[in-house]
Amino acid sequence: MTDAVKIYHNPRCSKSRDTLSLLKSNGVDPEVVLYLETPPDVQTIRELLHMLGMGSARELMRQKEDLYKSLNLDDGRLTEAELVQAMVDNPKLIERPIVVANGKARIGRPPEDVLEIL
Repeated sequence: MTDAVKIYHNPRCSKSRDTLSLLKSNGVDPEVVLYLETPPDVQTIRELLHMLGMGSARELMRQKEDLYKSLNLDDGRLTEAELVQAMVDNPKLIERPIVVANGKARIGRPPEDVLEIL
């Protein structure tokens, strides 16, 4: 591996815990980013979207989250910049867990998906 492995982790999320456990069982000791406590900035979210191959910030958002609905983030008039800023301001909206390795990223849903970038 050329890069350190990083996981954007929420310890209260079972998929996030399972993904972290899977990484460790494969000999990977990732840098753990507790993104709810230290939210990624705009640039980091844009980089994650690019590494994930996502065309829209909405793809990285938890659209079933009550907060998504209460902030009216399904409004098609919102710009990408506004959507990204919503995730910076409300990191709970960010899909999880995200694993970054070797210049690529994957969402651990299912957790095994992250193994393809190691």
